[in-house]
Amino acid sequence: MSAARVSLVANGLFMVLLLALHGLKSNLDPSWHFLSEYAIGKYGWLMQGAFLTLAAANLGTLAAIRDSLKTVSAKIGAGLFLVGTFGTVLAGLCVTDPINTPAEAQTLSGTLHNVGGGLGLLGFVGTLILSTRLLRDPQWRLARPAVGLATALLILGFLISFVSIAMLTARNNGVFGPDTPVGWPNRIGILSGCAWLAIIAWQARCMNLKT
Repeated sequence: MSAARVSLVANGLFMVLLLALHGLKSNLDPSWHFLSEYAIGKYGWLMQGAFLTLAAANLGTLAAIRDSLKTVSAKIGAGLFLVGTFGTVLAGLCVTDPINTPAEAQTLSGTLHNVGGGLGLLGFVGTLILSTRLLRDPQWRLARPAVGLATALLILGFLISFVSIAMLTARNNGVFGPDTPVGWPNRIGILSGCAWLAIIAWQARCMNLKT
């Protein structure tokens, strides 16, 4: 199986697991609970597995575009992308604490999960560098509209997620509840990253089929 196909299958499995968890753990209101909280308690292993399949999708996409990553900037982007992927693995292995856990009561697992989330920011920067490289690569000339769309969705999703969560958190002094709907922007941010992976992996697969 090609690297691009591995990415597409893993990405699809991630989506299926998320949909399943929304049904299996319907007690968690998706409007204000982060996706990570599905890893707590019963069926939590499904969310942990979902994070690991997302990491596999990352690696598959990176392997699929490796021939375009020969410049110094591209290698830096790939390095940052791998750091973000490690963060996804860390987030999967280390279960988060409930959303309203005070800082002094956070567990080591919850702290490491948050570190993994922080590494995801470096992964986002790496993804932007990779997008820039693909847009400049002559081999990807015909795929530039798709790469541009993927990049626009990624940036839009990140802005919606980061800005919305920051504003809602500040407005409610860090206390989360039904009046702090951070769950939706959290999901939008993650799904925009999945969209980037799917579009890039699909384009890489199509290019391989033509050669």
